[in-house]
Amino acid sequence: MPVTARPKVVRTIGFLIGSLPLRIAAFVVVLVTMLLGIATTMLWVGIPILITATSLVQSFARLERRWVHTMLGVDVPPPRRREHGPGLLQTWQVRLVDQATWREVNYVLLAFPLGIVEFVAGIVSVAVPPFGIFVAPRIGALHAALTASMLGPDRTAQLEARTRQLSDSRARGVDAVEAERRRIERDLHDGAQQRLVSVAMSLGRAQLKLDLDDPIAVRELIGAAHADAKLAVSELRDLARGIYPPVLQDRGLDAALSSLTARMPIPVDVEVTVDPRPPAPVETTTYFIVSETLTNIAKHAGADRASVRVTRDDETVVVEIIDNGHGGASVRPGGGLAGLADRAATIDGVLTVVSPVGGPTVVRADLPVRW
Repeated sequence: MPVTARPKVVRTIGFLIGSLPLRIAAFVVVLVTMLLGIATTMLWVGIPILITATSLVQSFARLERRWVHTMLGVDVPPPRRREHGPGLLQTWQVRLVDQATWREVNYVLLAFPLGIVEFVAGIVSVAVPPFGIFVAPRIGALHAALTASMLGPDRTAQLEARTRQLSDSRARGVDAVEAERRRIERDLHDGAQQRLVSVAMSLGRAQLKLDLDDPIAVRELIGAAHADAKLAVSELRDLARGIYPPVLQDRGLDAALSSLTARMPIPVDVEVTVDPRPPAPVETTTYFIVSETLTNIAKHAGADRASVRVTRDDETVVVEIIDNGHGGASVRPGGGLAGLADRAATIDGVLTVVSPVGGPTVVRADLPVRW
């Protein structure tokens, strides 16, 4: 739930009233330990006291994030902290210069007077229902926004994390494209190319037989060349269908996946609900994941039935492929499922696999429609 959304009325009023004891305890404990630690720093005993104070601040911040999530329905992720080495002195030095520590300290100190105001607002909300219905949720939303800004990751950390995510996604995308190129090259070499070579050889032999005036042998060789040519066309069609089938472009995922599952050696139930139609990269990735997963199921899972379910909301297309095979599948480096995860990562998607021994196996991909 976004921090700008209005929390539920009853929970918000409970938050406004019930937060004050936590605010008082946090303010008193943190202020006393910090002042005592600062006053005794020159005697060295102040260092462990200050470390204790910062540890208490972090504990109160964790409790506050959990409390906001429970009562206001807003998930505030923890900030990214600096790494520190062993020893009390290094711990204290790193925490002393860590911005997350001081944002948490400021929050604890600010939350006490703010908690008094919110407590009064909560009492007024109980006594005056219109105030509780229309004003209290807005106060809760403002407090959730303040918590997210002071106790969550700062903007720089979020941008750094996003940069690393995009860098990893790009690298995995390059690997996925390279693996796809090698697969196409291998399929062409082992399939259609061999068929075309056979066609050329059969036609060459037929030409020699024409010179020897042997019509029966010529007919046999041309027939063999014709059969090989049809097989080559079929293999090229299958290869092109695996890259981007025309039915996917013309009629969308429902028709493309129905056509794909109709060719599977086991029964596959298909349910597709993706209105409005997602972008082409999402459709292509969805088709590829379903196609490769069903191929793996047919080859390795020992299943006699599978199901495919594709749904979407405003932000995400969710793909779920389930089979009743023997299970035990996992995402291993260099494996087929790892390749699917890399393919999903090219559009910031995430692929997860749940496959206990004995089955069933669930392969799920969450693919964003905007990135």
